[in-house]
Amino acid sequence: MTHAPTRFPDGFLWGASTAAHQIEGNNTNSDWWVKEHSADSTIEEPSLDACDSYHRWDQDMDLLAELGFTDYRFSIEWARIEPAQGHFSRAELAHYRRMVDGAVARGLRPMVTLHHFTVPQWFEERGGWVADGAVELFTRYAEATATVIAEDVPYVCTINEPNMIAVMAGAAKAGNIGFPPAGLPTPDKETTLAVIAAHHAAVKAVKGINPDIRVGWTVANQVYQALPGAEDATAAYRRPREDVFIEAARGDDWIGVQSYTRTRIGAQGPIPAPEDAERTLTQWEYYPAAIGYALRHTAELVGDVPLIVTENGIATADDTRRVDYYTGALSAVAAALDDAINVDGYLAWSALDNYEWGSFQPTFGLIAVDPQTFERTAKPSAVWLGGLGRTRELPRIAA
Repeated sequence: MTHAPTRFPDGFLWGASTAAHQIEGNNTNSDWWVKEHSADSTIEEPSLDACDSYHRWDQDMDLLAELGFTDYRFSIEWARIEPAQGHFSRAELAHYRRMVDGAVARGLRPMVTLHHFTVPQWFEERGGWVADGAVELFTRYAEATATVIAEDVPYVCTINEPNMIAVMAGAAKAGNIGFPPAGLPTPDKETTLAVIAAHHAAVKAVKGINPDIRVGWTVANQVYQALPGAEDATAAYRRPREDVFIEAARGDDWIGVQSYTRTRIGAQGPIPAPEDAERTLTQWEYYPAAIGYALRHTAELVGDVPLIVTENGIATADDTRRVDYYTGALSAVAAALDDAINVDGYLAWSALDNYEWGSFQPTFGLIAVDPQTFERTAKPSAVWLGGLGRTRELPRIAA
């Protein structure tokens, strides 16, 4: 039998997400650009022009609006806005304000992320997040974005995936290159405290610009699943990598939930996915149900703080599997709503096939981008998912 369709609530955010460095191109003043081009770099390939969205953002928004999406999450680039310490570019602030205006004109609600993994190179050179005055410098940057976010921006994300920032800092301190086969490195405690302090300060700064802006941040949820007898080990493993960052958002207007796959935990730690498991282009286990577990775990920790799925998707060259993945993921979101979990929206990762932090090969995008001409082409998955934005109805999976 086939159940009646699920209808997502009116006003439910329905969109897609991107990050500036991954789509704009030529972000030359950022720390990542320097990493990509250093002589001893281990990064597979540099971002270069990326998707040229710095110049073609209007094409991206045109497509999203035409497809039926109502929301667009994009980030603004600190390294462009403050290319040298204390120097704020009026031209770049005006550029990002034009993006906000462009989104509104197309009927897209903008969610603006202030920090999505990249920082200005000068900030990195002075010691990054753990240097004296780092929190104050980030707060000053947040205050400087007033001309971008003061009007027509209903949602602001301060920092994307702060737990991954702390994890990467921990890996760097340990001298590790890359991540283990399963699980994540131990987060750096000093970085953890610094980004939490920066978030809380930035929330106050944004509220000072406009108290009506709903402010939060996003956490990368790894969906840690305990094998029998490993419940305590799982909770201990998860806490520094995830829970402390979720709990830091208890007083926020919303929290972003981002999940792609699961991580199973045994008594001795993370267990790799089975050899016969289907894997995506990132080599993650294909597991559409992950987002449902992530929403439920986050709700357990923060209570009735509104949740927004700010990233969820799959890296695949088979667009039919993308539709299948989204169908499973959205069914899990719908089940969470049915159980009265406070979910306010769903934003897919990613709007575009883009630069995935070292390689263009993992294609997460709903929209394909020609690397030579930058022509945008909506995939069938984009037409399908955008169409749900118009109907707000997800057909139930036949049972």
